[in-house]
Amino acid sequence: MTRVLVIGAGAQGGPCASILARDHDTSEIVLADVNPELVRRVAKRVGSDKIATVKLDAGNVDDVVRAAEGADVIINLTLTAYNMIIMEAALRSGANYVDTSFGEPTLLDIRAKDNILAQIIERRPISFDKEFKDAGLTAILGCGISPGMVNVITRFVCDKLDTVDKIRIRLGDRPMNPSNEVVSAWAPTWSPFRALWGYAVEPTIFEEGQYKKYPLFACPEEYHFPDPVGSILLTYHQHQEPITLPHFIGKGVTYCDFKYPLDTLAGAFVKMGFASPDTVDVGGVKVVPREVLLKLVRPPVNAFLAENESSSKLPPREVYCTVVEVEGTHSGEKVQYTVSTPWPSLITPEEKTSVYEKLGTTMIDVALPAVVGAKICVKGADEKGVICAECLDPGTFLKMTTELGAPVKLHETVAREVLLTGHV
Repeated sequence: MTRVLVIGAGAQGGPCASILARDHDTSEIVLADVNPELVRRVAKRVGSDKIATVKLDAGNVDDVVRAAEGADVIINLTLTAYNMIIMEAALRSGANYVDTSFGEPTLLDIRAKDNILAQIIERRPISFDKEFKDAGLTAILGCGISPGMVNVITRFVCDKLDTVDKIRIRLGDRPMNPSNEVVSAWAPTWSPFRALWGYAVEPTIFEEGQYKKYPLFACPEEYHFPDPVGSILLTYHQHQEPITLPHFIGKGVTYCDFKYPLDTLAGAFVKMGFASPDTVDVGGVKVVPREVLLKLVRPPVNAFLAENESSSKLPPREVYCTVVEVEGTHSGEKVQYTVSTPWPSLITPEEKTSVYEKLGTTMIDVALPAVVGAKICVKGADEKGVICAECLDPGTFLKMTTELGAPVKLHETVAREVLLTGHV
């Protein structure tokens, strides 16, 4: 049986604990957070005797090692600033490691400090990779929805091809019942800090076999997703996939990009300087614009704490769709695959209710892939060392996701370039 340390009881930590509490392979969950009141509220909401709670400073490696004693795997759902500390603690405690986001955590340039994204871009050794390999352990970076599920689906497609030339990733979402409010507050459903940061960093795209930086909100595109999402305005967006997929997929990839819906509120905040980590003088008082904005944003964990059986029967507030386009060759023919998925597949109230009954939450988009990654680590991932989700066997990953209670629905189309010779 598996002992899991979950660090972070916020918007993803609560759903993650709920899923693990219903997993037959999980015997004990240690739910840790710097906020003891929050962690108690989340544990009460989950309502499982598998859960033990602990106050934990994720910035103190010795505290993390103590909390990880006897753990088979650590799921890190904190800010990325703590990733390297928790990875070190995993090594010291002999645990596997999973997170859902990684890279430079604070500055507005992903290469401003040494970090794993910069190491991949600059083709340098990845931090802790050798140490995890030597220990026979696996550290999976970016195992949520995106990065995470998107990477697994991309690998699923790339495995069909002999060579891969171009990878394009498009994410879209649409409210099912738009607010009647003329003006709504900015309310990201995951870490507000990370959401704002993603819009404020110039995106890196893999082009002509090289990593290139583009301006903010570059290359706008009106992209038509399958209904009910429909047409959405997308732009280049800083994300891990265009950096890690060419590195780990190989097969001759020359181009990889990532486009994401334009959030006009977040974009306005960025343009006004509210993403800046630098202080400004306001009437003789030094303040950091980013800290002011984030202080006023509604904590996303409130949604999990407020969720119950009745709310699970309501129609979905939003619908999502991920599209992965891959061009390459198979048996000498040029082929383009387009695969779309409404992950998480909760389009109807019936689907929501079914998932809630199985997992105790419908907020599974990030948490469930993290749990699947953790379970694969404990069972013995094919690769040891520091890897990303595209290194996992996609068949195993998607099958396990379905078995846990959330089927992954893929819609695939194939276009082939056929050369006709002779008389037709």
